[in-house]
Amino acid sequence: MKQTKQIHAHAITNNLTRFSYISSRILAFFALSPRGDFRYAETLFTHIPNPNIFDYNSIITSYTTNSQFHKLFFVFTKMLNTNIRPNSHTFTTLVKACVSLSSLEQVFTLSMKLGNSSDVYFVSSVINAFSKHSAIHLARQVFDECSNRNVVCWTSLVSGYCSCGLVNEARDVFDKMPLRNEASYSAMVSGYVRNGFFSEGVQLFRELKKKDKGCACLKFNGALLVSVLNACTMVGAFEEGKWIHSYVEENGLEYDLELGTALIDFYMKCGWVKGAEKVFNKMPVKDVATWSAMILGLAINGNNKMALELFEKMEKVGPKPNEVTFVGVLTACNHKSLFGESARLFGIMSEKYNITPSIEHYGCVVDVLARSGQVKKALTFINSMHIEPDGAIWGSLLNGCLMHGHYELGQKVGKYLIEFEPKHSGRYVLLANMYANMGKWEGVSEVRKLMKDRGVMIVSGWSFIEIDQTIHKFFADDKCCLYSREIYDVLSHLGKKVEDISGDNDAFFICNLNQ
Repeated sequence: MKQTKQIHAHAITNNLTRFSYISSRILAFFALSPRGDFRYAETLFTHIPNPNIFDYNSIITSYTTNSQFHKLFFVFTKMLNTNIRPNSHTFTTLVKACVSLSSLEQVFTLSMKLGNSSDVYFVSSVINAFSKHSAIHLARQVFDECSNRNVVCWTSLVSGYCSCGLVNEARDVFDKMPLRNEASYSAMVSGYVRNGFFSEGVQLFRELKKKDKGCACLKFNGALLVSVLNACTMVGAFEEGKWIHSYVEENGLEYDLELGTALIDFYMKCGWVKGAEKVFNKMPVKDVATWSAMILGLAINGNNKMALELFEKMEKVGPKPNEVTFVGVLTACNHKSLFGESARLFGIMSEKYNITPSIEHYGCVVDVLARSGQVKKALTFINSMHIEPDGAIWGSLLNGCLMHGHYELGQKVGKYLIEFEPKHSGRYVLLANMYANMGKWEGVSEVRKLMKDRGVMIVSGWSFIEIDQTIHKFFADDKCCLYSREIYDVLSHLGKKVEDISGDNDAFFICNLNQ
């Protein structure tokens, strides 16, 4: 920037700024460079006696980048008054700057009058802008009226439908596309994932692989791979996720922040800690999201001490921990030998890192105390909270009462909880289990009757497993699936083995909970 200002000074002293090309290039550098000087560009623009279309586009883009929207439209009006015809680049920039639907419609109407309806990149930007304002009907109208549509326009409409939750409409457009590229597939897959259609996202990716099997030019971009990984994580498509990891390795792709973190999250949630560790160690750069994913992943997979050791390392060599990091750290304390550590870490979160505790942080501490048998301390902690406890926190306390035999307190919490969340079936089940453990079968009947009267349906817990690229879903107490008797026999056998090895009540509780 310093050298460019010297060049500008040289141009002034030698009267070279009279050449519009030189002035325009200097203006563009200050206005558009990543490390540009917005104020300098603005001053330079005001000193150009007769700015051309290139100059106007440079300063309009600079205003957009720096969120100077009021100045942007002032300059645009000046441009129209000097009879300089805006081009598609001008209108594309203006469309991105529109903060309201009405202003967007005005800009679009004006651009149509000046003949920009056939510019595919402008049309694409308008479709994106209307979609962001939830005006998908206007986006579709722009698309239908466009005389020259390319793959970018089609992809923008697919993304627009997905962003508005209209996944079926998006797939209909996707299927009608005359030509698709990586961006098209990425838009449709990510749209599936954002809207909770995870299996459909994985299936579409498999179709893409089959279609282009054996094609040497096939290259998947990072955005597509991340979207598929997120879908694989949600449905447990382990083999598909492993294939993506192999693809990254075989093609020499860099483990960038987004892709590397997605792989770590995938492996951790599928229970393969070693795979996540390999990715973590290979990543050249790790941000706070990467460290947090690794810490939380270790915690949820029972590697509590490793998670806390990694947090200590993060404090020394990594980025500054954030709110998500401490959710992982506090989760790692969820073991009877580590419950004392949760109080210390909860304290340094606010004292050392100035992080205000959220409901998730409070919930982690309550869960740790309740599971470790410190039920009264958990209740005291809840009463000291600075925010209103939610159903999950009261549910953790009730679960602790059930585990450790605090039936009197458990009854009070359970009765309060079913009134606090009257439509949550799990709260009724916990209270019924409490009465059953106490031998109060009348109480069990009353809870069941209350559920029936209130029309509360029991939502069964479920899990899934992938075998030969087919995802099998299992519901709690489901006796209808194939080989159900053999499955329950194996589960019972494993439960007894775990109980014999651990010799404590936690294993018995976990095995019964899984059943």
